[in-house]
Amino acid sequence: MTEDPPFSPALLPAGFVDLLTPDARTEAEGVTTLMGVFASHGYNRVRPPLMEFEETLLAGSGAALAEQSFRVMDPDSRRMMVLRPDITPQIARMAATRLSGLPRPLRLSYAGPCVVVMPAAAEESGRQIMQAGIELIGPDVPEADAEVVTVAAQALERLGVPGVSFDLTMPPFVPALLEEAGIAPSARQALLRALDRKDAAAVAELGGALSETLIALLRAAGPAAQAVSLLNQITLPPKARAILQRLIDAVEAVHAQRPDLRLTVDPVEFRGWKYHTGVCVTVFAVGRAEELGRGGRYLCNDNEPACGLTFRPDVLFRMIPAAQPLPCVYLMPGADSATAASLRAKGYATLAALPAANGQHTDHSAEAVRLGCSHVLAGATCTELA
Repeated sequence: MTEDPPFSPALLPAGFVDLLTPDARTEAEGVTTLMGVFASHGYNRVRPPLMEFEETLLAGSGAALAEQSFRVMDPDSRRMMVLRPDITPQIARMAATRLSGLPRPLRLSYAGPCVVVMPAAAEESGRQIMQAGIELIGPDVPEADAEVVTVAAQALERLGVPGVSFDLTMPPFVPALLEEAGIAPSARQALLRALDRKDAAAVAELGGALSETLIALLRAAGPAAQAVSLLNQITLPPKARAILQRLIDAVEAVHAQRPDLRLTVDPVEFRGWKYHTGVCVTVFAVGRAEELGRGGRYLCNDNEPACGLTFRPDVLFRMIPAAQPLPCVYLMPGADSATAASLRAKGYATLAALPAANGQHTDHSAEAVRLGCSHVLAGATCTELA
């Protein structure tokens, strides 16, 4: 008969981790950098709560998050509450309620933790994730989509993230095309799976009279300039053409603002958060499998148009150098407080000497070395350690 080993106080639930130095410092400084770029473009920071009532968070655009949401009972109100798996629906709620009277366009930014039932992708393991992003609420125009992309690009440049690429898609396009072309509902799911796998042979077999068009759309995926050229040559039904044209217009708007950005287009991609209603964007980096961020166009809770992009800081900050610790100065007993304050203002951390617990004499020089200090402050004199 065996006994269960003692429960370790270091054991955490699957998908939850302690973030230690330097990772915690890298994340904090990186989020500050992101938020600074967002603020410089007029995006005002808000902080939605970590939990909301189920009927509030999972209403409107938030309904798509039900399967990813942890629920708990509020012992006070006896109503079900939800830990947010995504911040964007909270912004949609705020825009439709407390911020409904503010002038449009309304630009908002945010950063904070979220909790998901399952990781979004197979290569990820975390269930507590960080999000930082922007939302542009009001105008439903390609220039607004382009602004979100270009602001995000500048934020990544400021962080020093290399090899960034923005993939633009239009999730409503393929379902609308299949419906307008008269593809039977019973055949759509198999055809959508074939398109999702980029399986041209299966598309040719399942697409019927639409096969040639769908294969042309598959072949159009790639660098934006090439994709737009090919897409403009494809004959489409009127409604589908209008939806696809909006994607093309968004690409051209981005190029007008930032012709140097690496853009790709996938006209048959339709995955993403189910609340997206228009142009969507996914951010990648060369040589990395994980998404750095994603976003797109959606409707706020009062059906007001909006678009945004959310970064995953925990993914981003694995791609940049770790934040360096501040150089430390050991403060000897009696060290001048004004000089210590001046050192902190110059970017040093100060570690004050503390008496030994057993009342014994402390070798402060040895203590400064043990604690990793580069300097010692005695009185008003700061000396570098050898």
